[in-house]
Parts: sequence; structure tokens; C-alpha cells
Amino acid sequence: MKLLTVNIGRLRPNALTDGPNGLSGIDKRPVEGLVEVRDPGPKGVGGSGLSGDAVGDLRHHGGSDQAVYAFAREDLDDWERELGGRKLANGVFGENFTTLGLDVSGALIGERWRVGADLILEVTSGRIPCRTFAEHVQEKGWVKRFTQRGVTGAYLRVIEPGAVRAGDPVEIVHRPDHEITAALQFRASTTERTLLPSLLAAGEALHSEALRTAREYAAQQG
Repeated sequence: MKLLTVNIGRLRPNALTDGPNGLSGIDKRPVEGLVEVRDPGPKGVGGSGLSGDAVGDLRHHGGSDQAVYAFAREDLDDWERELGGRKLANGVFGENFTTLGLDVSGALIGERWRVGADLILEVTSGRIPCRTFAEHVQEKGWVKRFTQRGVTGAYLRVIEPGAVRAGDPVEIVHRPDHEITAALQFRASTTERTLLPSLLAAGEALHSEALRTAREYAAQQG
């Protein structure tokens, strides 16, 4: 398992973003050399966990629970076939890390990865597609198609900071004792709301917003 590329975004125009001045950092592209990764701070204040990576709309993106977004190269390859052979470069889905040999969407909430020598990350949730993503990809019905496939990639928080580069090994150093994956969390938050109470098994490792939603739903259902 390895980090295939590290991808950094610059602010660029996006017609459907809610970000200031119509700019978004979703257009991420591979970079060479070491990139520092650290906890960016709370959502709404902190942006990306990667040094030099832009976030256009701090209300919806970035922050501690979404410090890093990872997506598997194997899943990009599947989308290439789904989209009739369209070539999808690493970073095209707005992911910071494009991985190889790692089941990102099947990762457990609270699962921890060591990337390179020092960086420790923890899986917090899947990624819910938005209209900014759809505008960037430029495929008809993209939000619906991405949601139906349910292969979401994973958001991660920074447990221990570190510097990483393309080619670094990725090692799973902790797997929690439950069955709540990033993909299951995504389904519970989108198409299968009755699954929300099951997310509580992941506890505080779950993205704080998803945890609050699960608790509220469970309380309402008695």
C-alpha cells in the first residue's frame, strides 16, 4: 500500500461554488517533494491539513475532521471505465492523497494510517458530493451517479503531524472493533437514513457533524 501522489489545489473559478468570489480549491494536482500535513483547526476557521493546499469555502470544507481527503487509484480506474474511457488524473476528484493498494472507501471509521515516517491519520467519514464537485467533473447527473455508486473515498483527521511525498508507504496501524466503514457512513447520511443509529458504534472517531446527526436521529426514533 502506498501514497501514489500528493495533490494540492490552487484557487480557481468554479461556476457553482459558494466560495468567496466564485473560487474553489477542488482542482488538485500532483506535486513533487515533501508536503507538511498538520491539524488545520476547527471547521469554519481551519482549511486544509496540507501546506499550500487552498480551500475556497471554509463553511463546508476543511477543518480538523476533513483535514485530508483520500481516494483510491483503483476507484478512479473504475470510473474511467464507467465514463467511457475518459482519463482521470490523480487529484481530479479533489483528493489530497491518491492511494494504491488500499481500500479507502472500505476503511473503518477510526482506522488509523501511518503515511511515510511520521504522519498518523484517522478515518472520520465518507465524502458527500456537492455541486462544486459536479461543476468540476463536468459529467451529467454527477452528484446522483457518485451517490448511487457509493464509493466515496475518505476524510481523515491528523493524529500526529508529518511530512509526506509521493511514493511513501501507507500502513494501517489500528483497526477499531466495529464494522462502520466510510462507505456505510456515507449511505447512512444520504440514501439509507435508517442506518444512522448504527454509526454510533464508531463513537467519537466519527466526523463530529455525522455523529451529531446520528445522535439526533436515534433520539427522534426513540
